[in-house]
Amino acid sequence: MEMGEIIRQRRAELGMSQADLATAAGVDKRQIRRYEAGEQQPVLSLAVAIAQALKITVNELAGMPSHRVNLSGDWWMSWQTSKDGVEVITAQEVRFHQQDELIHLDTITRGITVEDGGFMWNGELRLWDNEILMGWYVANEGPVRSKGTLYFVLHPHGIHMSGRWVGLSYDGKVMSGWGAAARSEEAARDLIAALKTD
Repeated sequence: MEMGEIIRQRRAELGMSQADLATAAGVDKRQIRRYEAGEQQPVLSLAVAIAQALKITVNELAGMPSHRVNLSGDWWMSWQTSKDGVEVITAQEVRFHQQDELIHLDTITRGITVEDGGFMWNGELRLWDNEILMGWYVANEGPVRSKGTLYFVLHPHGIHMSGRWVGLSYDGKVMSGWGAAARSEEAARDLIAALKTD
């Protein structure tokens, strides 16, 4: 794909006008129009500014494939936790929205009742080398204090991930347990079962 088409397509994905991109990159709007039409190519310093404004790498702007796995979509995440000293395995549907290596997470379902410790949350994961995901989560329901960190290893084909969570529980204790994500609830729960036997 030519650079002009990449600029136009990525700008549209981000909902930016040519004027928005020009302002963000520090160039004249007419220059953006010329780049998109293929009449000119930006010098390196402007290419860097345009890539940053478009939230892509200079290599991606130049048409070189990124080989970055795309994890956007709906996933099932399963957790090993406990309530009142008894193990609980939960699963809830979570929407992943990926922009480059940053993935925003928002729960779709609660998983278990509030009385049993279920809560809605959001968070972020950062993808490192298409292999490791590290991030955080925080409850987005007023009285729930739960928050913590996430560490997952991604399957080489991006079909599932497994790892651990560490966080503050509802009663103020720091807890940890296995965590996993897959495209179906059954697969996510099977990953937890396998992690527990290793």
